[in-house]
Amino acid sequence: MTQAEADLVGAGPGPTAEAPDDARRRVPLLGWLAGALLPAALVLGWHLLAASGTFSPVQLPPPTAVLDAARGLWERGDLLPHVHISAQRVLVGFLSGSAVGLLLGAALGLSRTADRLVSPTVGAVRAVPSLAWVPLLILWLGIGEDSKVTLIAIGATFPVFTTVHQALRHVDPQLVEAARSFGLHGWRLLTTVQLPAVVPALFSGLRLALAQSWLFLVAAELIASSQGLGFLLIESQNNGRTDRLLLAIVLLAVLGKASDAVLGIVERWATRRWA
Repeated sequence: MTQAEADLVGAGPGPTAEAPDDARRRVPLLGWLAGALLPAALVLGWHLLAASGTFSPVQLPPPTAVLDAARGLWERGDLLPHVHISAQRVLVGFLSGSAVGLLLGAALGLSRTADRLVSPTVGAVRAVPSLAWVPLLILWLGIGEDSKVTLIAIGATFPVFTTVHQALRHVDPQLVEAARSFGLHGWRLLTTVQLPAVVPALFSGLRLALAQSWLFLVAAELIASSQGLGFLLIESQNNGRTDRLLLAIVLLAVLGKASDAVLGIVERWATRRWA
């Protein structure tokens, strides 16, 4: 062992060795702080507009009034049930719609014949506004949970379908031929080669579908709901409770961002695993 090597072995983990770890810890912290700047500025601007009298308390209650509304609903035991039922509806609808979108996108992305036959119809159905489905779903499924979850599932289906369909159409043909030369065909070819090749596009579609699910939630909870954030939003509007209306909007934004962050963690794991 040379003297230089001995010096390196005996030096131990000094400040230079710890620098990369410290840098990795600082980067996420700086990212969180940077991401919090705009929300903090929006809340400050909201407070200043409310305090200056630019808007009346009915039009724009201050942030403290929204916090008081949240505290009141919490103490009555109403806040968590609203959050729970909405999150449950979004989760079930998102998973159901994403599964349908994945299967449909895979089928049409892998078969040119199916693509020519089905794609025009899928494109037409995708253009139907969310509220247009409400009367039909009530007629077919009633006013229970099935109609609400189905509407959310419809919203989640098309982003996943579109991204998977387009991505599979552009998988490297040489990669597919190489897999076939090793005896992979059909379902094994799809799950082993083609789907892993489109993991980034798949998760882009899933994140869009999740955002779409939260958007469709409000329309879904127009269907004879007695609980949920969409119900709280509409009820607050009808009763002139702008503080609760803003609370429902803030909760929808926070839950939407939190669920997207969870999906982002799964995306990073899947990308490391397959992409």
